[in-house]
Amino acid sequence: MHPNYKEEGAVSPLLSFCKINKMIDKNIVWQLVDEYLKGSDIFLVAVDVKPGNIIAVEIDHDNGISIDDCVALTKYIESKQDRDVEDYELEVGSAGISQPFKILRQYIKNIGNEVEVLTKAGKKLTGILKNADENGIILTIEKQVKPEGSKRKVTIEEDLPFRYEEIKYTKYSIRFK
Repeated sequence: MHPNYKEEGAVSPLLSFCKINKMIDKNIVWQLVDEYLKGSDIFLVAVDVKPGNIIAVEIDHDNGISIDDCVALTKYIESKQDRDVEDYELEVGSAGISQPFKILRQYIKNIGNEVEVLTKAGKKLTGILKNADENGIILTIEKQVKPEGSKRKVTIEEDLPFRYEEIKYTKYSIRFK
């Protein structure tokens, strides 16, 4: 169980705004999750509030997320909400392995792994994520080239830099051999 989880659950002042205005505010939920995760290795990927007050929270960890992590965060969020004031549905889960990366930390977590990149120009590439920073990524791809004077093609590696603005999505590449 996470060290910040407290079962007594006094209502957070962060949610006062939410309750007065009778709505679920994405930023308030984001702050609650940040408050809970502070000091842990689990990181927040996304918070989405859909019509009907359906709250979806997506978390991740360099070594994966357990069901216990999701349950503890769910209990923490629920301890800070008053269903009598505003009803909601809460979904807490891990960042899906087949889902596109949403934040820089997911890119960094996957350095050295094979990823699939779809550019906004429509080019799909699969390669090894060599580097990622706040500006973009470097993808190492393999390609076949025919050296001058040679009869056969050889495989070479090429590093391709991409700015995030050029990328439609990047996701973990799953292959079954």
